[in-house]
Amino acid sequence: MQAITSKQRAYLRRLANDIDPIFQIGKSGVTPEVTEAISDALEARELIKINVLKNCLYTPKDVCLVLAERTRSNVVQQIGRKIVLYREAKEESHIELP
Repeated sequence: MQAITSKQRAYLRRLANDIDPIFQIGKSGVTPEVTEAISDALEARELIKINVLKNCLYTPKDVCLVLAERTRSNVVQQIGRKIVLYREAKEESHIELP
């Protein structure tokens, strides 16, 4: 996992404004299946948004840190119950960082 600069993080936040959450984390938390699906989505899209539901047993901050560690991705932002993760694709990158 390569660290991203604050300028790159700001750029990714701007891109994330237009995307909708594609995953919801509920009361079952971060299971291996959810982690694998998120990792696959990161490989395909590079930038994803996740929604942590109110019935989740863990705080959004905890979910954010666990997902970033397990998927080897960068946390772009975590505001309220929304998490934005970024990981550069191994095959072909769609997002050019400044």
